[in-house]
Amino acid sequence: MCPFCGTTSPAKLDADTGKIVEHDLVAALRGLGDDARGWKIEKRYVKCQSCQAISVLDPARQAQRCEFCGSAQLVPYEQSKESFRPESVLPFKVAEDKARDGIRAWYGKLWLAPNALKRRALTDTVKGVYLPYWTFDAKVDATWSAEAGYYYYTTETYTDGSGRTQTRQVQHVRWEPASGSLSHFFDDDLVCASVGVHEALVRGVEPFPTGELKPYDPGYVAGWVVERYQIDLVAAAKAARDAMDAKLRQMCAAQIPGDTYRNLDVRADYSGQTFKHILAPIWLLTYNYGAKAFQAVMNGFTGTVQGEYPKSWIKVTLLVVAIIVLILIALSLGTHR
Repeated sequence: MCPFCGTTSPAKLDADTGKIVEHDLVAALRGLGDDARGWKIEKRYVKCQSCQAISVLDPARQAQRCEFCGSAQLVPYEQSKESFRPESVLPFKVAEDKARDGIRAWYGKLWLAPNALKRRALTDTVKGVYLPYWTFDAKVDATWSAEAGYYYYTTETYTDGSGRTQTRQVQHVRWEPASGSLSHFFDDDLVCASVGVHEALVRGVEPFPTGELKPYDPGYVAGWVVERYQIDLVAAAKAARDAMDAKLRQMCAAQIPGDTYRNLDVRADYSGQTFKHILAPIWLLTYNYGAKAFQAVMNGFTGTVQGEYPKSWIKVTLLVVAIIVLILIALSLGTHR
């Protein structure tokens, strides 16, 4: 439903039309054709001079403030080349009233926040936004080698500070060569291409269930603000590969026998690498408290909430004092045993 006029998009009533295509990554990095660019409907772009987010708007919509940071420093943005069209869209599942209730409930749990913050009707400024994402698939076959360490213990005799003879267990490591292999398929690893929403908050509301994606249709984004990606395919592909390499190393490390390991060497062969460009829904709240700006984000499909908020120095001080008192009580009880 359009948040401005209440119209229900016909695209949302016609589920699973068309086909979601995974594009060959290697071919795309050599140059994706113009048929994959553009929105299939007239759009205009504005760029925020404050947070640098580029918003994609319907031509008739007049943007007074940036949806991401609230700044009024918006200027028209002209693309040198049409952006990649989203391959698919994850429609909003959480309604606006539920989003407000969820964010309000999140505020209610912030006991370190100033009381004045909870009294403010901040949820009046909740806005629905589609964020740009790249997704990556890859099949990987890997072999690994390492030294597996096995703990063993010996008894050691020593003289303590009082001159008495004592014994203690000393840990040692026996190292043995180890090797193995594994195959894994990375499916829809997400790389967020947003600059308008703070990265930690976006990570906090992931994942987005890509199994629920719908083929892109202009009707899905009609009336909604869409952020144009600013992390391009090349940078996103590198980030995805780095993340896959790290996950693969963890999986190989989990196969190493023994108690510890060292000198892990992983040799990986990637194949069947594909990608697609998608839009994911969030409910976004941007507000100022004092001189600082804060954001709260809700996953528009799952309802997961993450946010930033100011801390009351009085409440923080009371918490620190309470912790110190508890520590002193624990130490006092320990000395009287």
